Amino acid sequence: MVRNIVFDIGNVLADFRIKEFLAQKGFDAPTIRRIIKASVLSPYWEQFERADITEEEAIAAFIRLDPEMESALRRAYANISGMLTVRDYAAPWIRTLNDWGYKTYYLSNYSRKAYEECGDSLSFMAYMEGGLLSFRERMTKPDPAFYTRFLERFSLKAEECVFIDDTEQNVAAARRLGFLGIVFTSFQDAVRALEELGVKGTLSGS
Repeated sequence: MVRNIVFDIGNVLADFRIKEFLAQKGFDAPTIRRIIKASVLSPYWEQFERADITEEEAIAAFIRLDPEMESALRRAYANISGMLTVRDYAAPWIRTLNDWGYKTYYLSNYSRKAYEECGDSLSFMAYMEGGLLSFRERMTKPDPAFYTRFLERFSLKAEECVFIDDTEQNVAAARRLGFLGIVFTSFQDAVRALEELGVKGTLSGS
């Protein structure tokens, strides 16, 4: 029986709008591609989200991958307010599930910088039981230990949890531990997938 709904944050409850964010800072498309390749797509991004390296160490690592982009990289990440924005349906969805008796949680790769500078993207947290963020736990998905720590922290059973994430490998890791899993592609599809699992209280009226 499903009792708990566990959410990833980025691209599920909040938009990770890196391209739009960089465009608003005045970068053209080729520069944006190089910034993303040297940062978000590098192995150092996950280390930063896990708090294995500091912000300055992360920037230095990005620069080593593309030294010509030093100025652009420093300007891009000097302040990231607006890089993540809450989705309109996030809080109503959480509150509706809560009203139907489900407990809602978050389990997300999230850097300290994003938490501090994009705080308005996390407004839905006020309606949740709690959760784990990677920078606090020094772990990132899909490390099985991250999911196990989550279950232990909140005294939950995996088989009573549905985990929703936009990354297939993260959902697969949860399923291997006994979670039910939904790969998020859209709000509407996630609602239908929850209904198929017998979850009431979605916004489609069930």
